[in-house]
Amino acid sequence: MRKHHAWVDKMIRHGRSLVKWIGRCMVVAAVAAVPSDVLAQGAGLGAAGELVDPDVLRVCADPSNMPFSDESGKGFENKLAELVAAKTGRKSVAYTWYPMATGFVRNTLRSNRCDIIMGYAQGDELVQNTNAYYRSTYVMIYKKGSGLDGVDTIEDTKLAGKKIGVVAGTPPAANLAAVGYMRNVHPYPLMVDTRLAPSMADVMLKELLSGVIDVAILWGPMAGYYAKEIDPNLTTVPLVKEKSGHMAYRITMGVRPSDQEWKRTLNKVIRENQSEINKILLEYQVPLIDENNKPITQ
Repeated sequence: MRKHHAWVDKMIRHGRSLVKWIGRCMVVAAVAAVPSDVLAQGAGLGAAGELVDPDVLRVCADPSNMPFSDESGKGFENKLAELVAAKTGRKSVAYTWYPMATGFVRNTLRSNRCDIIMGYAQGDELVQNTNAYYRSTYVMIYKKGSGLDGVDTIEDTKLAGKKIGVVAGTPPAANLAAVGYMRNVHPYPLMVDTRLAPSMADVMLKELLSGVIDVAILWGPMAGYYAKEIDPNLTTVPLVKEKSGHMAYRITMGVRPSDQEWKRTLNKVIRENQSEINKILLEYQVPLIDENNKPITQ
């Protein structure tokens, strides 16, 4: 759960299924060495000049980044990988596991150890983006009946004096600073290795319930998943009414710049299976929005 940036330009440069991300989100894992026995097999030859395995969907992924990807296969990007494999005639899915941190693309996709990153923010120059297959946004979360019912923007005066949890360096932090609420902010670290410590989304929402903070602001895919896990009665509000700042991001699949035919194949999969993709995302409580910031519910 990682995917944050410094801010908006850094998000665009490093855009992670944020991100992972972005996450992504979006709490970035610490860099770690990858054991050789978990690296995917060598690439086969797909389209002319493209080192894309024609039989196995070789996925670059973080091993501990729920709800995005997980070594046990529980993340929604794992489910999407299974869908893509089936729709492209692959016999199986194989993973190259590497923490979503500096060097992720270089040590996975660019090293030809795998052929696809399942979730990557649109606009990053490190990969070639497919068409976006979902759009989501940061959200605000608070307890019902806490005096914040109806609050749907960071600039709302009801937030004055409230303890606000936000991951340091993320886009909502800039908006909080702009309206003078930084003195109320309870910051959470951007860099967390979730193989060794809980996700900041998990920590933040548990501290919301315990009263350490009154409001949590998180990347939507992380927030939706952990809110359901921790307390389904929490109020989750997409930040689609902000007057400034960049709260919503398009998420794509990432491939090598040279893999043009592979990109076209994936775009066809996305185009022909959008409803099934949405179903998977909604099962994980990902807040989906269209280009007009309207919620997508099916």
